[in-house]
Amino acid sequence: MSFFKKIEGLVEKLPEGYQHTRDEIIGLINPNRRHDDPEEKRQDEIRAEINAGHRFDSFATERSENFVKWHIDGHDYMWALSEMIDNAREVIFIQDWWLTPELYLRRPPAYHPEWRLDRLLKRKAEEGVKVHVIVYKEVTQTMSMSSKHTKSALEALHPNVTCLRHPDHIGAKDTVEFWSHHEKVVVVDNHYACIGGLDLCFGRWDTHTHPLADVHPTDFSQTLFPGQDYNNARVMDFQNVWMYASNALSGLESARMPWHDVHMTLSGPVVLDIVQHFVERWNEIKKRKYRTKAEIVWLALPHDVSAAPNEAVVRHPHRETWHEVGHRYKQRWLGFPDEEDAEVRGHRYAPKQAPGMRVQVVRSVSDWSHGVLTEHSIQNAYIKLIEEAEHFIYIENQFFISATYDKDVVKNQIARALVERIVRAAQADQKFQVIITIPEVPAFSGNIKDEGSLKTIMAAQYRTMNRGGHSIYEEIRKAGFEPLDYIRFYHLRAYDRINAPLSTYISQIEEQSGIKYHEAQVALARQWVGEDGGDQTTVTVTIPVETTEGIVVSDKTPLKTETVPIPKSETEARELIERFEAAAKRVRGDEDVADNVAQHMLSDRTSLAEEKWLGSEQEELDAYVSELLYIHTKLMIVDDRRVIMGSANLNDRSQKGDGDSEIALVVEDNDMIDSTMNGKPYQVARFAASLRRKIFREHLGLIAPQVANRRDETADSFMRCAPTPNEDETHLQEDRLVADPISDATLELWTSTARRNREIFTEIFRPVPTNLVRDWKAYENYVPKVKTGHVVPGIPLDRVKKRLSEVKGALVECPLDFLIDETEFVKGADWEGLNPTLPIYI
Repeated sequence: MSFFKKIEGLVEKLPEGYQHTRDEIIGLINPNRRHDDPEEKRQDEIRAEINAGHRFDSFATERSENFVKWHIDGHDYMWALSEMIDNAREVIFIQDWWLTPELYLRRPPAYHPEWRLDRLLKRKAEEGVKVHVIVYKEVTQTMSMSSKHTKSALEALHPNVTCLRHPDHIGAKDTVEFWSHHEKVVVVDNHYACIGGLDLCFGRWDTHTHPLADVHPTDFSQTLFPGQDYNNARVMDFQNVWMYASNALSGLESARMPWHDVHMTLSGPVVLDIVQHFVERWNEIKKRKYRTKAEIVWLALPHDVSAAPNEAVVRHPHRETWHEVGHRYKQRWLGFPDEEDAEVRGHRYAPKQAPGMRVQVVRSVSDWSHGVLTEHSIQNAYIKLIEEAEHFIYIENQFFISATYDKDVVKNQIARALVERIVRAAQADQKFQVIITIPEVPAFSGNIKDEGSLKTIMAAQYRTMNRGGHSIYEEIRKAGFEPLDYIRFYHLRAYDRINAPLSTYISQIEEQSGIKYHEAQVALARQWVGEDGGDQTTVTVTIPVETTEGIVVSDKTPLKTETVPIPKSETEARELIERFEAAAKRVRGDEDVADNVAQHMLSDRTSLAEEKWLGSEQEELDAYVSELLYIHTKLMIVDDRRVIMGSANLNDRSQKGDGDSEIALVVEDNDMIDSTMNGKPYQVARFAASLRRKIFREHLGLIAPQVANRRDETADSFMRCAPTPNEDETHLQEDRLVADPISDATLELWTSTARRNREIFTEIFRPVPTNLVRDWKAYENYVPKVKTGHVVPGIPLDRVKKRLSEVKGALVECPLDFLIDETEFVKGADWEGLNPTLPIYI
């Protein structure tokens, strides 16, 4: 482009730039400008009256006659979602923080090419189904999701697909720098919905087995994590996500970071409240960004107010206007009389379930995210459920940042509610237990000592747990009680073995085939991405090197890379893979060598000691890897009766309402089953109790490994979407072992397993955090010089295998004494309200 052409382009953009600057100044001067004239105030008053009439001050009321089912980990949820989307006949709504169009919902991809998300949505759009998508528009300088790619890829599928991005970050009245849209919602035909912690993006799909390795030298079709889906955010963030084939992590030597999460599918009248949340967001974005674009339609609320005149939505300040101008999709819940219409194009819609489950939608929204005054009904629900807990609370969350007093820089009061409930139990000499599981380390790359975000978040969490002057443990001790008798914290960690003896076999295969392994790895991703692979020609793969930073990689870590060409066509990619596989079979023929050994952490029929290996002892030692099992869940279970689950983290960003936008469900099942609590007869709700027991069993290794490499995999009940119920497992011996969450036997099983697993991982891999590191000097001396996540030097192979064979489940103790002698870690200017950027992290 010539110099003058560039100048011409700049001149053309000057009026637009001026307008952006003007709009941003207006937004900064008057952030609540949408709530200051009489009509706007009247609308706010109506919404406030509606919320005040509902539990938790939510926009939505409690609804009965619903069916909700849980799905643990991405394998089960994404299969259920694929089934739900495939049944769509009229409309699909999707809200997501990050959406990857190229995501495979069923795996291995080689056996399920038609179940890639974009291909599934394209099929439905071609059938006439309308698809409306809202994704968070990220700050491109700091985040790698590429919502621009998401929008362009989705809208290129078919005219029936529309994708909105929000918010704008620069040059708008609604400039938002810190906060994100964090909901993970899918709605189909105003009849079925999904809510939980799983985004439809790279890195989320996983099985209960949580493999860390994905190398299959003789059969690449067994690969579960194609292209960028093989990721470890602790080592390296996603790079250029629109380049699907660009896996920058070497699968030969680097472990992926496994992902634990929980999601729900549901049907019932409560779906309409989820639809209301979506329609309000869609129309707010339409009003702000796309008012003049006719191709982006307004949406109407689906409620039939003539058939249900007592619905709160009758008073909704925009209902009539949206009904006049918006597109209205049919609903079949409130006042729906026509039984014949319950079947559309071969799909019969699920009826109400009587009495079913009582479900309420709660959320975190404010002016920037939703055009309303701040609502923090999720925080209200957490606090109220904690206050009303009788015996037991289980929390599983990606973060744990909260306050026990009003003057803290952290504002949400969930930790205070926990302290008050525990102290009340202690004063009454009542047995009361709180178990909390969170990730060992936040999923950011970098060294804990040097990386600001890691350091700040970990400090905030320790300030919440056990130090800093007003932590939960300190407040309980001030009341005269021992906190460890009532509340404990845990993490998850996994191990695996990469089937890649480098010098003995991989190098021979490469020599005989003329293909490097990384070339075959990239070719496989190219084959699965198809002909829409874009203009990318090479991939740069990062090869791990020994580093004293051990389990992390930072800017100081020396890097070794290999640049790999991307095949120009699917045919060329397939030929490369076939050549490599043929050579591998000639050299190895290793059908009896397992590509993974993570299954031995669960109730596998074989043992780690029986696993064969074709390379040398040193190569097998080098092949063992460990990584934290990342907890992304946003869940609390109370007394095995009540559940709150959704997208909200346990921190200020998610809980205070005017930060990240969030959505969650409070679920109370009327299907009660006989159980015990502290050894005494006790009725529990099937939904809550079965979910908590299955999670416990997974973490304790009391479930069978989940196999996902069969061409003809049949969906079991846990993989089916609502209203298909999950199989009843209350008769299983493993289920009975964890049925009573506060019995001495269950607590001993839980704590002893976590202690033993922690001791084994410490011996073999020496990960941090650890109680053996109490200050920064100890940190520097403790971390071994190894490739990220590999075995500590000097440990014999037989010792490694013996100790790892004793690991049961992924549960490990939380090291509460990590850096406890570094007082400035949790004190200083940051924690006195003097750091204006602190809210970004907490």
